[in-house]
Amino acid sequence: MADDDSALIDEIRDGSERAFNVLIDRHQQAVRGFLRRLLADASEADDLAQETFMAAWARPESYRGEASVRSWLCAIAWRKARDAQRAWFRRRAREARWASDVEQIASAPSPESAVVTRALATLPLEQRAALVLCLIHEFSHAEAAGILGAPLGTVKSHVARGKARLLAALGGPV
Repeated sequence: MADDDSALIDEIRDGSERAFNVLIDRHQQAVRGFLRRLLADASEADDLAQETFMAAWARPESYRGEASVRSWLCAIAWRKARDAQRAWFRRRAREARWASDVEQIASAPSPESAVVTRALATLPLEQRAALVLCLIHEFSHAEAAGILGAPLGTVKSHVARGKARLLAALGGPV
C-alpha cells in the first residue's frame, strides 16, 4: 500500500480529487482514531481530522516520502492537535475543561472505556500522544518520534513515564 499511497500523493499534487478521496478513505479512520484518543472532545477531534486532510490537500508537496503516508497524516494531525491545545490553554483554565469532560465520560455507558479515557486525560498531552501512538496504534518509537517531531529518547521517556502514570491512575502496579 505504501507505493499506492505515494502514487496517490503524486496524483493529488496534480490536482486529482479522486486520488484525494481514496487517500481519505484509506486513512481517515486511523487519523480520527488517533485524534479521538488524544483529545477529550470527539467533535473537536473530528474537526481536526478534517483540517488534517485539508492541509494534506493544500500542501501535498510537504510529503517527502521519508515515512509512510499514514505517518505523514498523523504528524499533521499531531501538529493540528498541539496547536489547538495551545490555543485552548489561552482561552480557559485547563482544570475547568477536564472537570467537565471527566463528568461526561463518567456518565458514558461503557465503564471500562470511561476509566481508561479518564486515566489518559490525566496525562500531559505529549505523554498521551506518545502512548496513543505506540500502544494503541502500534507505531514504533521511531515512527512516533517522526509524527510528534520529537527526539527518539524523548518519545521513549514519554511512553515509559506515561505507562507508569496510566497504571497508577488505573490502580495497577507501577
